[in-house]
Amino acid sequence: MHMRHLIRLIAMLLCLSLPLTVLAQTSDQPSGTITVSDSASQDAAIANRIRDILAELEGYDDVTVSTSSGIVTLRGSTLDTVAATRLNDLVSRVEGVVAIENEVIQTVDVGQRLDPAFDRFLERGSRLLSFAPLALVALTLFVLVILLGFAIARLKYPWDRLAPNAFIANLYRQIVRIAFVIGGLVIALDVLNATALLSGILGAAGIVGLAIGFAVRDTVENFIASIMLSIRQPFRPNDTVEIEGDIGKVIRLTSRATILLSYDGNHIRIPNSTVFKSRIVNFSRNAERRFTFELGVAPEADLAAAQAMALEVLENLPFGLNSPRASVWIEGVGDSSVTMGLAAWINQNDTSIVLARSEAIRLVQAAYDKAGIGAQAPAYRILTEPQPDAAQPKAAAQEPPYMAPQAVDATEDKQLEQIVELERAEEHSDLLRENADQE
Repeated sequence: MHMRHLIRLIAMLLCLSLPLTVLAQTSDQPSGTITVSDSASQDAAIANRIRDILAELEGYDDVTVSTSSGIVTLRGSTLDTVAATRLNDLVSRVEGVVAIENEVIQTVDVGQRLDPAFDRFLERGSRLLSFAPLALVALTLFVLVILLGFAIARLKYPWDRLAPNAFIANLYRQIVRIAFVIGGLVIALDVLNATALLSGILGAAGIVGLAIGFAVRDTVENFIASIMLSIRQPFRPNDTVEIEGDIGKVIRLTSRATILLSYDGNHIRIPNSTVFKSRIVNFSRNAERRFTFELGVAPEADLAAAQAMALEVLENLPFGLNSPRASVWIEGVGDSSVTMGLAAWINQNDTSIVLARSEAIRLVQAAYDKAGIGAQAPAYRILTEPQPDAAQPKAAAQEPPYMAPQAVDATEDKQLEQIVELERAEEHSDLLRENADQE
């Protein structure tokens, strides 16, 4: 009987203690079963253990700990609220803690808040001073490697011999400088045991380079075109070329543009990207050059005789070439004349093509006029009743004088060539070479 009452009493005590245990569990409180035994020695051990832990941590010098029946009360101040909140996690891990009363607040004392910052500043300064000799060694190696690279890049013999022109040689030198700068950076970071930073630096440099490349796409395209033109060199200094409808003599090829001197004496600057993609007509590549023109003859004239007459005049031109030969053909038939097409060849290095064409037109036209087969102005015929007694007056035939050929020397071209040479002598930033290979 007594045994049955004892069992009922124990069961009632367990039922009453279960709700209390559940209510004691919160998100920031220790979990677990509260033991029945409680003593002052256990509370003192818990408090001492917590004090020892806080003594090893920074920022908890002003925190006091008191324990009663497993309930830990924390009072005092910390530098920030994060440190105060962290106390709950630390204390809850101590065995025997039932509950935590955290009354720690954030301090507002200026001195206490500045002292740790000053201590951190002194500590970092001390680390910096101890790190200075190693950093000085790394910096010295970095500078020495860069100086070595710049000294190699300044050498004239290997780069000028390997490169087709000065522009490419300078490009080789820039590549050597960049390679030695990167090599010096790798060595310096390896001395500092910070090679992991190299990937970040190179990645950032790649992203920056890509962004700059998109921003200055036209400039990059122009630079690449300058490299290709300096290697291919489709023209030489003083060549007469036509690019995008502009005709002139080539003064120089720079890293940005091709500069022409027009026959009006004007400078024409064409971006190299445009030159590289454009149709280029080089009139100076061959000394022989053909000029063409058209003349009209009377429709009733003997066309074969007119062809032979014009061909004889062209072949007897003192400035014309025998090979290739001159040619004359019938171009078309108009209302009041027949158009003849004529062509002849000259050596443009000695003869002005403009003056040669002008003189050939004058001489052939004079020959046609002398033979009476030159094209006349359009006329209308009016038919009237014939007058038997009227005498038909005859117009006196006037023969135009057949003048000798005039001088057609290439004086203007030679004068322009002298201007080009003078301007080329003023500046040395030219990518063209006289002995360069041409495509």
